Amino acid sequence: TDVLSLIVGVFSSWYYFTTRYWVANNVLAISFCLQGIERVSLGSFKIGAILLIGLFFYDIFWVFGTNVMVDVAKGIDGPIKILFPRSLDGNEDGKIALSLLGLGDIVIPGFFIALMLRFDAHNAKTPAIPTDLHVPFPKPYFHSCLFAYMLGLVLTMVVMIFFDHAQPALLYLVPACVGSTLMCAFFRGEMKLLFEYTEESEEMQEKSEKKSVDDKKNE
Repeated sequence: TDVLSLIVGVFSSWYYFTTRYWVANNVLAISFCLQGIERVSLGSFKIGAILLIGLFFYDIFWVFGTNVMVDVAKGIDGPIKILFPRSLDGNEDGKIALSLLGLGDIVIPGFFIALMLRFDAHNAKTPAIPTDLHVPFPKPYFHSCLFAYMLGLVLTMVVMIFFDHAQPALLYLVPACVGSTLMCAFFRGEMKLLFEYTEESEEMQEKSEKKSVDDKKNE
């Protein structure tokens, strides 16, 4: 598996840097997103909500208040964004018009969605760190948050294409993710459980179990 991943990664990188094709760009960008989401933990719902709300206002200011965010995203020619073709017909130069979505608009909400998956695992008394997706357990928070994120992403693209103007994606994604999670907790009567959830104890437990296993091996 590692060898196959290495071959695909090397080929994708070579193909992107020689052609600058948007599909190759997206392969590399999505790979960066998956690695980031896998390795970073927000720790608790409160931390995640505060982070998203802060970036909500940050994104609005830098997109609507200045041109800095848009200029940086368009100016850097690298896999730091997801590219979407607006149409299959090229312009006068034969190039396809592309819309873009910054990786931050995927990774930041992705941290929160992954947190909700681990919260579901915690509620189901299943090991949450790391979460084994092959073990069946109820995932109401994960599914509701993921579905809301997808709706927010679609709304972002529709508004961007309709008004032909850059949009702060977090303007739509943050209310979708945080709002859907709060609604799910409210209807399930788990608001207190959601706000009190923290991953610190589970991380400490995981480290303790690994240490025990290592000690037994050394014996």
